[in-house]
Amino acid sequence: MKNIIKAALVTIPYTGKYLKEIENSLAPAKIFHVPDNDEAAISKALQEADVAMLGGDISLQILEEGKHLRWIHCNHAGLALSARPEIFERNIILTGASGRSSPVLAEHAFFLLLSLIYDSPTLMVNQQRHVWDGGMYANRRGIFNKTIGIVGMGYIGKEIAVRAKAFGMKVLAYDKSFNGTPDYIDSFFSGDAGDSIDGLLKESDVVALAIRLNNETYRMIDKRAFSLMKPTAYLINISRGAVVDENALYEALRDGVIAGAGSDVFEVEPLQADSPLWGLSNMIITPHCTPEVPDMPGNCVQIIKHNAHAYKEGLPMLNKLELRDVYTKEAIK
Repeated sequence: MKNIIKAALVTIPYTGKYLKEIENSLAPAKIFHVPDNDEAAISKALQEADVAMLGGDISLQILEEGKHLRWIHCNHAGLALSARPEIFERNIILTGASGRSSPVLAEHAFFLLLSLIYDSPTLMVNQQRHVWDGGMYANRRGIFNKTIGIVGMGYIGKEIAVRAKAFGMKVLAYDKSFNGTPDYIDSFFSGDAGDSIDGLLKESDVVALAIRLNNETYRMIDKRAFSLMKPTAYLINISRGAVVDENALYEALRDGVIAGAGSDVFEVEPLQADSPLWGLSNMIITPHCTPEVPDMPGNCVQIIKHNAHAYKEGLPMLNKLELRDVYTKEAIK
């Protein structure tokens, strides 16, 4: 069914050509471009707006006052804070900006993995001390010919898979569903088909998490999951921190249940200064921060332009969330 956009609230803080492109994509709608912290201006806009383009997550104000909203777009990836039951109960379309940075996020996953494989912390200590240790890799092996299991085959998971193949790795993948099995995936496990991640965990030398956080995936990597992994395996988390039970992760690393882990994300951020994860020699931590792709605002605008056209024409939209994406755990409140 085709849709007409009458008025749009835009809190995305773009200016110049980026804002103009957004406005053109929503035309002939009346545009309210206001700061995301201007509650009075937002209230005024919500009296008319049937579409909202948000720079952040959906606030209580948006939920309570946006009586006419039929489509909300959040201009970032990872919409756990926005995928609320009320959105779907009201049949509001919810989309995000997933895919805008997926190539460099996949690079980040390999930075974490290679830092573990090549023991970057020890290399830096040796460099500072002017120590030449030519035998430090005697019991280590590179990632060539190893098996990587990717949990989550969205934009990031696909980019990780492509790069893993280039490294000469065997690629296993898990998701709820996936269309086809491209040549960069050797085996696919489908949740909708009844597959679990157990086989992937048992077989993989590296488990890379790129899955969306929701009620089903909350702490899916727990003590039982770690017990299935190889003692030589590495865990890489580039998705969301709450996908992993951090207490179980600490115990698995401390007790040698797995060989190491690298994570850019944690259930509570910033990671608390007293977290025991900081002190582990087999843990690589980055502060939820990745170098940007060239022209990330441009990538975001392209997603908005595509979805604005699709919304008007009643066509499938990119990054549309579903009821299964709802996340209501206490950890995010």
